[in-house]
Amino acid sequence: PALGLFLFTIARDPLRIIILIAGAFFWLVSLLLSSLIWFIAVKASDPRDQPLQKGLLIFGVMFSVLLQEAFRFLYYKLLRKAIEGLVALSEDGCSPISIQQMAYVAGVGFGLMSGAFSMINLLADALGPGTVGIHGDSQLYFLTSAFMTTVLIFLHTFWGILFFHGCEHRRWWEITAVVVMHLAVSGSTFCNPLYVGSLVPSYLLMAAAAAWAYLLSGGSAQNLRRFLLCK
Repeated sequence: PALGLFLFTIARDPLRIIILIAGAFFWLVSLLLSSLIWFIAVKASDPRDQPLQKGLLIFGVMFSVLLQEAFRFLYYKLLRKAIEGLVALSEDGCSPISIQQMAYVAGVGFGLMSGAFSMINLLADALGPGTVGIHGDSQLYFLTSAFMTTVLIFLHTFWGILFFHGCEHRRWWEITAVVVMHLAVSGSTFCNPLYVGSLVPSYLLMAAAAAWAYLLSGGSAQNLRRFLLCK
């Protein structure tokens, strides 16, 4: 699905590709900074204190979410300046890309980089001999992880649209809603290996975020019906 988004909506436009790569870079920098802080905290603590280590893991995840959203805001500011520059350089005084399109492409960039790192972690776990679930754990680990990676890619796309819309219209409650949803989805992964506790809420939030982003982008029930009926 993520590859389809890129091929059909981004790949043919050089400007969109640049925005996507820059968005992926912003997400990567946020991950590196949060990982560095978590690594320092772990090294400075007692590794034998299991409750403390679990607390640091929870802190690391939540801090990473907040840092990702902070970098999303910084990226919005950068793109807003870029639009002003494009308008100044254009002959007709119009930007070749709208803020809504930028929000979508930036969200896909965040999602693709997030999915790429999730896939790398899965492949690292899959290296070497072994049988998944041999010690009584779930044998669906890789399948459920793939579904979780997919939902996060789509969520980042929808969150990008919602977040940019909130920034553009100064609707801070929309920005807060994105941060809360991101925290909720990331926090639900602590229910694993009870995968129902993480996958079901995540997909429900994805459906809600998709509908919300669709409406904010100018969509309507009538347009959706025409699309489904190929009219």
